[in-house]
Amino acid sequence: MPNNGVAGEFTLEEGQTQSFELHSLRPGVRDQIGLPEEVSDQLFHDTIHYWRQWIAKCTYRGRWREMVHRSALLLKLLTFEPTGAIVAAPTCSLPESLGGSRNWDYRYSWIRDAAFTVYSLMRIGFTEEAGEFVSFLDARCHEMDPDGSLQTVYGIDGRHVLTEETLDHWEGYKGSGPVRIGNDAYQQLQLDIYGELMDSLYLYNKYGTPISYDLWRYLRRLTDWVCKHWKDKDDAIWEVRGGPREFVYSKMMSWVAVDRALRLASKRSFPADWSGWTSVRDEMYETIMQRGWNQQRGAFVQQLDGDALDASSLLMPLVFFVSPTDPRMLRTIDAINQPPKAGGLVSDGLVFRYDVEKTPDGLKGTEGTFNLCTFWLVEALTRASASDPKRLRHARLLFEQMLGYANHLGLYGEQIGHQGQALGNFPQALTHLALISAAFNLDRYLDGHEKTPPVR
Repeated sequence: MPNNGVAGEFTLEEGQTQSFELHSLRPGVRDQIGLPEEVSDQLFHDTIHYWRQWIAKCTYRGRWREMVHRSALLLKLLTFEPTGAIVAAPTCSLPESLGGSRNWDYRYSWIRDAAFTVYSLMRIGFTEEAGEFVSFLDARCHEMDPDGSLQTVYGIDGRHVLTEETLDHWEGYKGSGPVRIGNDAYQQLQLDIYGELMDSLYLYNKYGTPISYDLWRYLRRLTDWVCKHWKDKDDAIWEVRGGPREFVYSKMMSWVAVDRALRLASKRSFPADWSGWTSVRDEMYETIMQRGWNQQRGAFVQQLDGDALDASSLLMPLVFFVSPTDPRMLRTIDAINQPPKAGGLVSDGLVFRYDVEKTPDGLKGTEGTFNLCTFWLVEALTRASASDPKRLRHARLLFEQMLGYANHLGLYGEQIGHQGQALGNFPQALTHLALISAAFNLDRYLDGHEKTPPVR
């Protein structure tokens, strides 16, 4: 194939084998093409041995172990070893709706993934991998802006500039254009990332390796920044492109950032602005409870003083903002767990992140249900079951229903379409992180260990 690749054609008879190699050619050196059969066979068995030894470190012994193992293996494969960064997905521009324009490049590492990654990997025994990602976060903290702020997303090698552009000469998957590379989300303000970052480092300090004083100095600056800017409008977890707003999830995760900073300072006796941080944390909490709760809807909503629902509210008990059996949380779960025509976000058990018709996000078209949010619902129902055992049965049915949407390799994309097809970039790290967390907690509750202290 001139200019853009190579091609070959051959025939194999029964019992014959052929190996392939992908490597760069050295100028002036004639490299051997292909490997001897015994070398190829040895490499194959060495690879199998490596992965069997690696997954044997998993401490999870509960139900659905094969799916938890598959998710752990995927996260390992999505790790960029030189830096410890975990790729959100190894693909770009796979559409969120066929023929639509919601096509993004996910081949980068989001700070948001931090808490979910560390939380999920550490609870099933992979502390080394969690530590590698913490090292990536540590390096980013050392590069923070002078005011103490961070970017939302970085290149897996740590680079900062991820300029977004469209490849208009490409048609896109099944005509879904434009094809995008790069991601302008790196320029957005997403306040929630500070909560996820602080939560992950708090967990790692508690269950992994104590963080250094030098890192704490950066985290203290970061916390001061959050205290000054938590009231700002932002683009939030869903990276909307319709302009900044006062998202409840962002305010809640700002609360998490300050709360975990206070916990970390207390646990390690680090110097901190105790009175200042505590005052701001309490103000954040009161603001969310007063303006993030809609009495008429009987639910926490997407924006302060708003009335539209958002699946990110399901994370409130998971980050210990409210009790999982708090009446407001139970009403929010019930409100979300209604079909869209009844004002909810659930279609046949699967959860939309929000209603695009009621909360325009600056983009055209529709999208599928969000796998991450469905696993959040499973976990929210699980934790809420202390007040109603029927919620636990519902959680199990929904979890096992979701297992049926994986492909033949046990992998998930970002979303599920109306015909059950995978949508969005594939495979998706956040989906598999949420699967691990949901399986871990659901299995624990089913065994009657719900009074076991949570990991945080």
